[in-house]
Amino acid sequence: MLGGMRSMTGYGRGEQSRAGTRVLVELRSVNRRQVEVSLRLPPELDPVESRLREEILKSVARGRVDVRVFLELPAESSGTRLNAAVAAAYARELTDLTTRLGLTGGVTLEALLRCPGVLQTSPTEGDAEASWALVGPALRQALDAFNGMRDREGGALAADLAARISELRAAVGRIREQAPAVVQRYREQMLQRIRLAGVEGISAEDERVLREVVLFADRSDINEELTRLDSHFVQFDDCLRSSEPLGRKLDFLAQEMNREVNTIGSKANDAVIAADVVLLKTELERFREQAQNVE
Repeated sequence: MLGGMRSMTGYGRGEQSRAGTRVLVELRSVNRRQVEVSLRLPPELDPVESRLREEILKSVARGRVDVRVFLELPAESSGTRLNAAVAAAYARELTDLTTRLGLTGGVTLEALLRCPGVLQTSPTEGDAEASWALVGPALRQALDAFNGMRDREGGALAADLAARISELRAAVGRIREQAPAVVQRYREQMLQRIRLAGVEGISAEDERVLREVVLFADRSDINEELTRLDSHFVQFDDCLRSSEPLGRKLDFLAQEMNREVNTIGSKANDAVIAADVVLLKTELERFREQAQNVE
């Protein structure tokens, strides 16, 4: 993989079992400008929710990560119990509701058992360390697979972005070669228009012609923009050697390069250069789209 570029999208799965209890952790991520972690886990594992989030945020700089944690308990688990107080509260509310609505049949035990919180299965309820002993290793396994996939995709992104920058460099090189000839072409075109208009006594050395050429040369000078583009290309090379999250920096570079290319297009006023400006804009759009996939 080139540098430390990492994709925002990935998947990872980890699993741990002990004494008949099994924990499965799944991670999936999609593109998002900011970092966001969405957790879905059974109530028995609520004590480790904040620790799960904290560990995931150590590995993710941006993107939305959906986390699902599954818990399987042994069939002979004695942790299942009836919460009589919750059941009684449901019974009172449901009885009152059936009376007000004029319903018949009353409240059944089967209906009560389906109400949330009436049956509780939590052999490690409130014991964060016991829960983490299983969830922690499963999460680390899932993160290893998750980051491995993101690193592999990041390598492909880095190679593609480097190819785009290579195209941009080549186009900038051609523009730099053409730039000195722009003024000469302008002078020749201006003299041709003068001749076609039938104006006599005006030569290439005429003071008015020279003054107009100097003004055009000043307006169409793109050396500063070309120099800044070269600097942005060097910054991209530095990104490939960095181990830090690069997505936001690449977004910024794409914006800055686009600014310089637009300025070149408006200042150069030359058909030959305009063709390479179109190519620059096309490659920059592809660069920007790919950069949006980078963490």
